[in-house]
Amino acid sequence: MTEDNRAPGGPPQDDRRTTEFEPGNSTGPQIPTDQPLVSGRPQGGPQNGSPVGPQNGMQAGPQNGTQNGPPGMAPPDPGPRSPYGAPPQNDVPGRQRPSFSPHHYESPYDQQRQAAPSYAGWNTQQQPRPPQPPNGGYPAQPGPNWAPIPAPEPGTRRGPSTSLFVVVSIVIALLAGALGAGVGVLATGDQNGTVDLGGGKTSTTGAKNRDPGSVAGIAQRLVPSVVMIKVTNGTEGGAGTGFVVNGGYIVTNNHVVAPAVSGGNMQVVFNDGKTTTASIVGHDATSDIAVIKPGTLGGRKALTLGNSDALAVGDPVIAIGSPLGLAGTVTTGIVSALNRPVSTSGEGGESSFINAVQTDAAINPGNSGGPLVDSRGEVIGVNSAIATLGSQSLGSDKQQSGSIGLGFAIPSNQVKKVAEQLINNGKATHAVIGACIDMSYQGGGARIATDGAQSCKGGTVTPGGPAEKAGLKAGDIITTFDGKAISGSDELIMAIRAKSPGDRVQVGYTRGSQRSTTELTLGAGN
Repeated sequence: MTEDNRAPGGPPQDDRRTTEFEPGNSTGPQIPTDQPLVSGRPQGGPQNGSPVGPQNGMQAGPQNGTQNGPPGMAPPDPGPRSPYGAPPQNDVPGRQRPSFSPHHYESPYDQQRQAAPSYAGWNTQQQPRPPQPPNGGYPAQPGPNWAPIPAPEPGTRRGPSTSLFVVVSIVIALLAGALGAGVGVLATGDQNGTVDLGGGKTSTTGAKNRDPGSVAGIAQRLVPSVVMIKVTNGTEGGAGTGFVVNGGYIVTNNHVVAPAVSGGNMQVVFNDGKTTTASIVGHDATSDIAVIKPGTLGGRKALTLGNSDALAVGDPVIAIGSPLGLAGTVTTGIVSALNRPVSTSGEGGESSFINAVQTDAAINPGNSGGPLVDSRGEVIGVNSAIATLGSQSLGSDKQQSGSIGLGFAIPSNQVKKVAEQLINNGKATHAVIGACIDMSYQGGGARIATDGAQSCKGGTVTPGGPAEKAGLKAGDIITTFDGKAISGSDELIMAIRAKSPGDRVQVGYTRGSQRSTTELTLGAGN
């Protein structure tokens, strides 16, 4: 350090030295100290809001070896704050603010930089920098406490702003939506704004082919061979169903063709709407079976008769017919019971007795005479009656009771036997025991009628008939027939009708309090 002999308050000398007070002596002699002048911010500025203090072991003091006032007096007001930091806090007499640039000073470079235009977004042109003066980039002008101001950073290329990215994203989204809508319209192939839901235009080749064992497959094969039979007699008429069998015949119910027996007209309507006339070959009121001969069949095939004795409860069945005049109707169900005794009253008070197959397939008026088929498409019964609240049969249009899930069909084995007799002989014969059964008896079993019973014609026991030969008498109560228990008169008649003339059966009966068993050979009767 060199000594400065200049008087306090003298003109400043640009010897680039600073003067600092000795600690604790604000009025004492000044000891000039040589310090290098560093470019940039002054080293003695405030840090984090703290008052200006010594930096690196040095204290702030007057610049260029001068004092800003006479000895012993506080330094003058430093003036406006510098942009580089806050003014000193709690100024101590004798201390002076660090070397800052005057607040009122603007270099020529700053003036040119402020005058240059600013750009938002991308800089499309690099602005030339103004020529810099010598001496470290700033002009050497007289003034107190000069310190170099940091040079501005070189001009750099700025990226796009966030707002520009947002605008571009919105435009891209709008374009993508419009493009997608256009592609959707082109994909539909419809430029007129109409809607095509698709489907319904596939090839129909084989579309209706079904598994032959399915309900649809069975119906396709059998429906063409099922016909509607319309009968009129004066002002009365009715309709039923029939089906084609071997020999070009049609099997149906007796009560369907009964109005035509006495001179009525009969017409056969096929499922395709074609019609033909028909004549009665034979009919049997007891079994409720009839056979007719149509004028033509048009090549329609005969249905196959199955074995009704092989049926089991729960087997699936299909009913085909013309319920309520709706030809070609197909309904499904199961066998819900077997050997169900059913009796119906037909035209002229004639009664029919059926050892029926019970089914829950929907059967309604008009189904009479139609086939009940199994899962192989074989006929296992002829639909004949339904259970209603009024115990009505399916005999005429006057009885419009609907199905309640209890339909009855004549077993196919019985149909076969009666139909063959009607075709071959014109009439049918049935097994008989040669005794009149009392239908009014309400006790257990079936009782042979006594003298004077109104239901008996020609006596209670036929002389020389099967019952008399077996030792049966009027008033005997039959309790078993062919090993099966008999609970009522209908059951005994059904059991007899299920047999053929000439069959030998075991009969159990009671006479008074005595129980006996006998063997009986069935006879033939109408």
